Amino acid sequence: MPYELPTDDMTLAADSFRKFLHAEIKPVVKEYRDRHIPKEKMRELTRQIANFGLPGCTVPIEHGGMGWTYSAQGMLFEELMAVSCDVAICVMINNGIARRLLSASPALRDRYLPGILAGELFGCAGISEPDVGSNVAEIKTRAVRDGSDFIINGEKTWITNGHYSDFIICTVKGEKGLSHILVDRQEHGYETRNIEKIALNSQSTAQVFFSDTRVPDSNLIDGEGEGLKNTMRMFEHARAHVGMLSVGLMRAALEESIAYSQQRKQFGKIIASHQLVAAKIANMAMLLDASRLMCQRVFGMIDAGVRCDLEASMAKAFATESAVRVCRDAVQLHGGNGITKEFNVEKYLREAIIIPIPDGTTEIQRLFISRRLTGISAFV
Repeated sequence: MPYELPTDDMTLAADSFRKFLHAEIKPVVKEYRDRHIPKEKMRELTRQIANFGLPGCTVPIEHGGMGWTYSAQGMLFEELMAVSCDVAICVMINNGIARRLLSASPALRDRYLPGILAGELFGCAGISEPDVGSNVAEIKTRAVRDGSDFIINGEKTWITNGHYSDFIICTVKGEKGLSHILVDRQEHGYETRNIEKIALNSQSTAQVFFSDTRVPDSNLIDGEGEGLKNTMRMFEHARAHVGMLSVGLMRAALEESIAYSQQRKQFGKIIASHQLVAAKIANMAMLLDASRLMCQRVFGMIDAGVRCDLEASMAKAFATESAVRVCRDAVQLHGGNGITKEFNVEKYLREAIIIPIPDGTTEIQRLFISRRLTGISAFV
């Protein structure tokens, strides 16, 4: 499916959002560089961002969203990512949660979706566990029926928005297989603990603990035992969004590299006029553009209702690995300045190193891509 050019309305929305982000969000994230943004401060940011369509851009109008396309959302998301990977990841998770709530009962949807769309509530998705990553079928968190309730015990890890979360849509194993169930932190109870990383510490990545957590079966999302199928569908959307995270990150690194190369002088002339530097900038731009096109192809396929699990894995693998290369080259282009805190490129590189890992590592994506093309599994 070919990539469709953005409409004038999409371009205008992205331009307006960019101006807002640079005026209102960029100063805040600069203040909290590498420090955790408290929940109330992050809520202030997500409230403002919600006015521009994230995370409710693609949610139907009748449910409080804007009814826009995924392609339009991708453009907005790139703008946010180019300003702050931390804030973008937080909003990205809330976006995925908003889409999942559309499959919930009207009671659950109407209770939680308005707060997510307004940037007031934080949700998270509990899939990964200490011994379970992409092998979702092996999840160990148990949900045992007790009358009309479930009793949940287990641990989730690497949960984005975990410490912020007001509720979690948790993947659990029960008698009928995997299911998704919404657990409210205040009403049902769970504990969280933040995980420190080499980067992306301004947002929340956490462990989540359940100990005899009692939740009514009315909090099931979809049907009991349908969790595996729906988790794989979630990955399709998530991988395209993680790819777009990398697009925004590459764009930020490229823009700063271009500006630096136009000012920095060596051997009597600006370094942009040195052939090897010029070639590096050209390669960075090509990787950025190719990654953007691959991600937008996936969004276009989602808009058209076409299966795109193969294309999503390709986009995720290519874009995230390209970001590592582009941000590495940005540091190299800055020379000694590139490894100092005075310039942002060292932070971009640390962030880029992380992004190929969530929602299936690059290695997992390649195994999946090969299986889809050959029909032969390399997982066993």
